[in-house]
Amino acid sequence: MTALLTPARTNVLRRRIRIVVAVTITWNVVEAIVALLAGAAASSAALIGFGLDSIVEVLSAAAVAWQFAIPDHERREKVALRVIAVSFFALAAYVSVDAVLSLTGLREPGHSPVGIAVAGLSLIVMPFLSWFERRTGRELGSASAVADSKQTLICSYLSAALLVGLVLNGLLGWAWADSAAALVIAVFAVREGVEAWKGDACCAAPVVELTGERGLAGHGRPGLSDGGPCVGASASEAAPHRVEGRLR
Repeated sequence: MTALLTPARTNVLRRRIRIVVAVTITWNVVEAIVALLAGAAASSAALIGFGLDSIVEVLSAAAVAWQFAIPDHERREKVALRVIAVSFFALAAYVSVDAVLSLTGLREPGHSPVGIAVAGLSLIVMPFLSWFERRTGRELGSASAVADSKQTLICSYLSAALLVGLVLNGLLGWAWADSAAALVIAVFAVREGVEAWKGDACCAAPVVELTGERGLAGHGRPGLSDGGPCVGASASEAAPHRVEGRLR
C-alpha cells in the first residue's frame, strides 16, 4: 500500500527522531560512565568495551541529531553515516587489543556485580529505543536514523554477550569468557561499521537479517527495497515524500 508523507507527518517524524535521540544520548552517557568505571575496577575488557560502545552510541545519536537540526536533513545523511562508521571501527580496534591482552594473561578480569546490573538494564531499555527509532527512520526514509537504530539494537546483543561473559567469569571463574564476549563486541562493531560506511544501513536486507522484520516493500524505491543503494542518492531523492509499503 502506498501512502503520501505529508509535510505535517514529516515534521512529526523528525520530532520523534530528535526525542528518541535525546533519550538515547542521556541513557548512554550514564551507561558509559558506570560501565567504564566498573570495567576499570574489575579489569574487564568486555565491560570496558561495552562502555566504549555506549560512547559510540552517543556519537552515533549525536550525528543523527546534527543531521536533523536542519530542515533539509538529507544533505547531511552521508556525513552522519561516515561518523557512525568511524566510531564503530575505533571501538572494534580498542576492544580487540584489550581482549587479546586479557587472553594472554596480561590482565585478569575480576567479578563485577555492577557490570551485570548494567548489562541487564540495557537489555530492557535498548531494544525499545531501537524499535522506535528504526520504525520512525524507515517511514521517514532516513538511512542514518536506521543505521543509528541498528547500532542501538547491536547494543542489546552486546548486553547479552556481556551478561553471559560476566556471569560465567563470576560464577565459574572462566576469565576467558570475558575476553570472548569482548571479541564478539568487536566483530559486531566491524560489521556494522562497514555497512554504515557503504550506506547499506537503510536497505531492507540487513535489517531483516538482524531483526527478522520485513520492512518497507520496495516498489522501485532505491535504498528501501531489496538491497538497493542508499548513498549517492538519498531516500527523499529516490522518491520524494513517499512511503512504500507497511511495516510488518
